[in-house]
Amino acid sequence: MLFGLDGVEIGLIIVFICLFGGILSGFPVAFAIAGAGVISFGIIAALDSAGLLIHQAIDQSSQAYRDLVNSGVKPDTISVFRFPDLPRIGEPVFPSGWETALDRNVSFVVNRMNERVLAGQSIETLLAVLMFVLMGITLERSKIANDLLTTMARVFGPLPGGLAVSIVVVGAFLAASTGIVGATVVTMGLLALPTMLRNNYSPEIATGVIAASGTLGQIIPPSIVIVLLGTLAGDLYSAAQEARAQTAGCTDALTYLGEPAVVSVGTLFQAALLPGILLALLYALYAFGYALLNPEKAPAVEMGTTNAEPITRNEAFTWFLGAPVLIIVGTILLGNLNIVGSQSTTVSSFSDIGQSASLRTNVGPECQAAMIELHGQAAWDVAVAQQEEIAAAGGVTQSTRLSEKDLASAIQNKVDAAAPIGTGTAILLILLALILTTARGIAPSHDARPLIIGGVGVVLALLVDIILVGPLNTSGYYVVVMVIPFILIMYGVVEAVKRCARNELIRVVFPPLILIVAVLGSILGGITNPTPAAALGAGGAIMLAAYRKLADLDRSPKVIIWSTLAIIICILVGVNFDLRINQSTVTVQSWIAFFVAYAAYLYALFGLLFSCYILWTSGVLAPVVRETAKVTSMVFTILIGSQLLNLVVISFGGEHYIQQFLKSFDNEFTVFLIVMLVLFVLGFVLDFLEIIYIVIPIVGPVIYGGTFDPKWVTIMIAVNLQTSFLTPPFGFALFYLRGVAPKEVTTGHIYRGIIPFVLIQVAGLALLWTFPGIVTIIPDLIPN
Repeated sequence: MLFGLDGVEIGLIIVFICLFGGILSGFPVAFAIAGAGVISFGIIAALDSAGLLIHQAIDQSSQAYRDLVNSGVKPDTISVFRFPDLPRIGEPVFPSGWETALDRNVSFVVNRMNERVLAGQSIETLLAVLMFVLMGITLERSKIANDLLTTMARVFGPLPGGLAVSIVVVGAFLAASTGIVGATVVTMGLLALPTMLRNNYSPEIATGVIAASGTLGQIIPPSIVIVLLGTLAGDLYSAAQEARAQTAGCTDALTYLGEPAVVSVGTLFQAALLPGILLALLYALYAFGYALLNPEKAPAVEMGTTNAEPITRNEAFTWFLGAPVLIIVGTILLGNLNIVGSQSTTVSSFSDIGQSASLRTNVGPECQAAMIELHGQAAWDVAVAQQEEIAAAGGVTQSTRLSEKDLASAIQNKVDAAAPIGTGTAILLILLALILTTARGIAPSHDARPLIIGGVGVVLALLVDIILVGPLNTSGYYVVVMVIPFILIMYGVVEAVKRCARNELIRVVFPPLILIVAVLGSILGGITNPTPAAALGAGGAIMLAAYRKLADLDRSPKVIIWSTLAIIICILVGVNFDLRINQSTVTVQSWIAFFVAYAAYLYALFGLLFSCYILWTSGVLAPVVRETAKVTSMVFTILIGSQLLNLVVISFGGEHYIQQFLKSFDNEFTVFLIVMLVLFVLGFVLDFLEIIYIVIPIVGPVIYGGTFDPKWVTIMIAVNLQTSFLTPPFGFALFYLRGVAPKEVTTGHIYRGIIPFVLIQVAGLALLWTFPGIVTIIPDLIPN
């Protein structure tokens, strides 16, 4: 044994030294990782051929090993860590020779590239990375951060530490709209850091809050980290639970768990929302508390006022809090009373299939014992009783086609249960009413008659929906009877939008906020998966950037505005009308709706192409596309290089050795704590991409193979990886900030400034560890 170490341990040390040296060499990380894999394999192969790397494996031919297996201990749980007294035998780290390992690695890396990069199941999700990068870089080039920083500084500046708080708010906003750490940190460093220093903010709090707020894009959805980590976690969790089920004696994970072993990126976005908001809130509270304790280092600063009309406290309470709460809470209460609800009469032509037992009970004794241990005796007894009832009834009821009479009866039951006010109508009227109340609140001295007319239209629309519209009425009939109410509503809303557009805060915040709601809402609400939502975000970002560019050029942005309205018309028509014109019988209203939707689609497409033309001629689109291609290529090249390095670690038994070490602990929490500590330490020297694609595949089968909720495990890892941007010496956010900071700001200032925020992230991890419901509550509330 060389240096008294096991051959596999020496191999792991060689891999780490080669990887670390490759990163320090100055080569692009994507190529350094692949190079580290090739070089480390060559060194290990040479040492193995020279007989210097000897792995002390358990002698499976020994009597002690056979006695242990005969006692009921599973062979795959036996390791040198759990049973160190078992006889051992020395063997090369490449038992079949390094040539065989090399041949296997070459074939495996081709297969993995095909599965995970080129044509695997996760390729569609990985396309979201390209779209989100394009969305983020486009918004960053549209100068959205400039406007947000200026406006938020005016809002929060008069508070103690107000400039620091405004940085956190803008960082969270940019995280939800761009998610690009480098762009956010550089932008805020260029724009906000000089202002903070001029107003006597200490360099430590100024640099710390900028660097920390810039990293919020790694956890607040839509996050590239979660997309990459989620695609990997889904595969790891599924495979680990299948292995766990088979170890327990069951045929598959569905039988053992009672539910599919899946976790999607959309679900992880839902799970990451509250932790991201929590971290932003902790940052803001620290900045505010620091200012209260050190007023001379984070003073209140008057940055000028917005162009908002002065309003009284009562007016602000009435229109910004009272009226919106009354509208929303009132609608929720009406929903609980079934006054607001579904008016759908759509029924299946087939009867419902019978309900099966909550657990599969037709299993062997070993699987039964494992399932009782997992679910509890009470749950097993309930499943057995359910299965007996099903057997007594002749088995699970099969789905059959309904007769005309049964179908009519089912439709009539839907009609009888329908609410007087449809959910879609209620949501649309709520949004329009909130626009009216907001406009009244920001300009209370203006003429209220247009807004009152709009409010009358809202009330009239509700009455029409209750009195004249029923579940069996067609969408065309609905449009006709709602014409007059919506004319009144739009009269008020148009005036309200004009007033809101004159308010600086709303004009700056509202456009990107709509884009965020559209992208995140479609994902979190389960409407679509991340890839189409990312495409929507990329298109919206291009149109938003073009809108901003036209405003800078003093040209009319009406094409962009009308294109946005065309998209809304497409959505509304598509939701409310049957646009399938390839059927044997198509109604007149369906033809009209189809041509309206198609015309709106063509105009929206024209608006998108026009936006691209504006950005192209103004010199914005080409750099955006180049930067997007550069970042995306880097991500996928790292993915390929990390697969090669992973296969090297697998080839000499490094992955199995690490997994056996982790499995030697009986407590799952201990194992996960060790993994989290290792990831935290590796964050000092490795980027999040290297950790995701090199470390997680090694430890994933262990941490995803237990009883922990995979959503909680993944979000804990994501929050931990966020610290890799802040921890010296290789924290990328620190490099970005150092590159744009003034000369009087030293590296020492930056390092001292980020220490409290790293501790805050550790505190955030502790909160998520103690209260896992913070992660799981939103996915549990929103069905997928």
